Amino acid sequence: MISVAYAADAHHAAGPFYTEAAFWVGIAFILVVALAFRPVVRALGAGLDARSAKIKARIDEAARLREEAQEMLARYQRKQRDAMKEAEEIIAHAKAEAERLAAQSAKDLDASLKRREQQAMERIAQAEAQAVKEVQNLAVDVAVIAARDVLERSISASQAAALVDNAIQDLPRKFH
Repeated sequence: MISVAYAADAHHAAGPFYTEAAFWVGIAFILVVALAFRPVVRALGAGLDARSAKIKARIDEAARLREEAQEMLARYQRKQRDAMKEAEEIIAHAKAEAERLAAQSAKDLDASLKRREQQAMERIAQAEAQAVKEVQNLAVDVAVIAARDVLERSISASQAAALVDNAIQDLPRKFH
């Protein structure tokens, strides 16, 4: 404190403040600090600006990556929706095809059964016709045998020869 009081007394006695060496030393110190501070401030500002630019670049990159991710997500969601729609269409088509095939199979089975039934009916009719024909042939054979027996017993040899001659003469008329 003594030195401060002495400096204050000396200041009043010496003259104006700008003639003092301490004043100029203070001004020089302030100029040196100001001149030294300016590049330091510029360097700090440049460092902060560079760091700010890096942070902004990272934020921009993150935003760009987020947009790309959202686009990819939207694209994959669209593809998933399209795939689900396609799968539903395939399932619906498969069900319709299965129903169509089942109906066609039922129709084909019905037609096959009708065809087999018709074939069986035709075979039965053929067998029936053949049985009737065999019965008729057997009846004719029995009738011929019975007629021969009756004729042999009831007519004489001369009458039989006359009947054969008449039958031979009637043949041309019966064939026309």
